[in-house]
Amino acid sequence: MNRIPLAYLASYLLSLLGNSIAAVALPLIVLQVTGSALGAGAVAAATAVPAVVFGLLMGVVIDRVNRRTSSVLADLVSAVSIAALPLVDMVVGLNVGWFVLFGIVGSVGDVPGMTARDAVLPAIVRHGHVAAERLMGIRETLGAVAFLFGPAAAGTLMVLFDGSTVLWITAATSFAAALLTLLVPHQVGAVTTSDGASATPTGGGWSQLRDGWRVLFRSPFLVVTTVLSLASVVVLAAYQALILPVYFTLVERPGMLGFVLTALAAGLLVGGAIYAVAGTKGQRRAWFLTGLLGSTLGFGLFAALSSVWAVFGGAFVVGLASGLFGSLIGVLMIERVPEQMRGRVFGTQNSMMTAAAPVGIVAAAVITEYAGVHVAAVALASVWLVALALGLFAPSLRTLEPESGGA
Repeated sequence: MNRIPLAYLASYLLSLLGNSIAAVALPLIVLQVTGSALGAGAVAAATAVPAVVFGLLMGVVIDRVNRRTSSVLADLVSAVSIAALPLVDMVVGLNVGWFVLFGIVGSVGDVPGMTARDAVLPAIVRHGHVAAERLMGIRETLGAVAFLFGPAAAGTLMVLFDGSTVLWITAATSFAAALLTLLVPHQVGAVTTSDGASATPTGGGWSQLRDGWRVLFRSPFLVVTTVLSLASVVVLAAYQALILPVYFTLVERPGMLGFVLTALAAGLLVGGAIYAVAGTKGQRRAWFLTGLLGSTLGFGLFAALSSVWAVFGGAFVVGLASGLFGSLIGVLMIERVPEQMRGRVFGTQNSMMTAAAPVGIVAAAVITEYAGVHVAAVALASVWLVALALGLFAPSLRTLEPESGGA
């Protein structure tokens, strides 16, 4: 593996780590500064919608601008939006309005940054002379590392330093990610057609966006895989953010929730590592079914809520299956999404994923409030069963080998 995939993966890890630290530290800092839980909720709500909208619209830009440049700019926007907070605090003092403002600024970089990193993957594979399976497996593993250590790092930093220092450290991770991406040669990020020629989309922004939607929604393969990913996000977010916290509170063991998240991250790490090592072996359909059925087993253990240890086991199994499933889907996306459409397709998908998590949490909250946590747990598992049936019987997913053709 040469320096191109190494720089890409290191940048990916740092960017995710910064986001993971910010996700834990920022609400705590808002609480410290404002003393209001409502203020923390307002910041989260005010930045969610812009993140979805910017993610959707910026896909057009990512298909017109060098994708390595897009990734660097996204990380710099994230770094500036975080670093601005301690500067404002020194000059005029922080309040909820400043957190909302720079949260919206930061959302310009969040989903578009993910999209740019996804869009450049085929070029990283080509120029880095690395198997797509290995690259995606390592990427999933690094994502698990960020998910595992980010919250712990945030908690440790909040104990050791004041809020401003933590914000500087968080901004530094995004800035370092941008610098590492600069180690990827500029030509790697160029938008090209399948024959290597330069590709510049024609027409206005809205027509280009519609072209991307046509590619996404007219491809049975892309529609089904997008639905499966959305179902996974909805179900996992609802369990992680609402159902499991309520369950552990009811059994008077709230401190165990953190260990469940650790088990989930450990499963993701193992699943990604397995795929990185062995992903080129065996039939892809077998890998797909392993991930699909493994997720079903894990969500089933969640739904039962029979014991703390069953929940732990479910978390590890869900993580393991998600590591395999996510790696395989990433490889298939590299092969099947047209190069010149990747920004618009992935921008739409990433925006949908960003919106899916709060939808799942709100739905789980309503069901839990009126029917109880056990009913909510079963209802969420039922959503995944529908997705399972779709994945098992969809004609577009029966043959997943490279020679099966494009989207």
